[in-house]
Amino acid sequence: MTALLSLEAVGKRFRGLVAVDQVSFAVPQGAIFAVIGPNGAGKTTLFNMIAGAMAPDAGAIVFAGERLDGLPADTICRRGIARTFQIVRPFPALSVEDNVIVGALLHRRDVGAARAQAHELLRRLDLFDQRHRIASTLTLPDRKRLEVARALATGPRLLLLDEVMAGLRPTETDRMVAILQALNRDGLTILLIEHVMRAVMALASRVLVLDHGVAIAEGAPEAIVRDPAVVQSYLGAEAV
Repeated sequence: MTALLSLEAVGKRFRGLVAVDQVSFAVPQGAIFAVIGPNGAGKTTLFNMIAGAMAPDAGAIVFAGERLDGLPADTICRRGIARTFQIVRPFPALSVEDNVIVGALLHRRDVGAARAQAHELLRRLDLFDQRHRIASTLTLPDRKRLEVARALATGPRLLLLDEVMAGLRPTETDRMVAILQALNRDGLTILLIEHVMRAVMALASRVLVLDHGVAIAEGAPEAIVRDPAVVQSYLGAEAV
């Protein structure tokens, strides 16, 4: 399969700390690719570099055949990469509907067309009946799904999900997994950071494991959970 996103020896240092150390991987078009690892492994720093929140100190980030490293976040979003955040960040005083309309206006000048797109996404994310609620009043599962809807409203080819299942109960996790599987079937490529291994196993076709900024393993999820280095550094013996 053709790679939609590829990272080539990407690195990031914060003074004496190497947060990401020469990481390389490729995300095929139409895939769901997961990045896992312990807290502090460099996962969110990796996302920040892909999304343009910070520039890498070394290496190259290529999306759809073009270099992205060093470009500003708004340019990267316009080119087709959207992201969610580990700590959800809706506009708290706006309605659910207006939160999604803001994202839809990236490529639409007509508010009516943006609202129609927002309604379609809110139906897909099971939030349409709550479209007039103020975002700050939503439950955590609903805020998580609103975060995904806001990102999708920008019309991405690649969606970066940063721990979108964190804090959800198993039934809520299964609901989110089903939504993401449906989006992927419709052609959306997904790159996710996730600690909830039941979601990783259900979604990902390939997994990259980071530890202290270094890629220590990459492969199919079934192989990754049995890799001795991954078990020792992250999963623990009880996961095998």
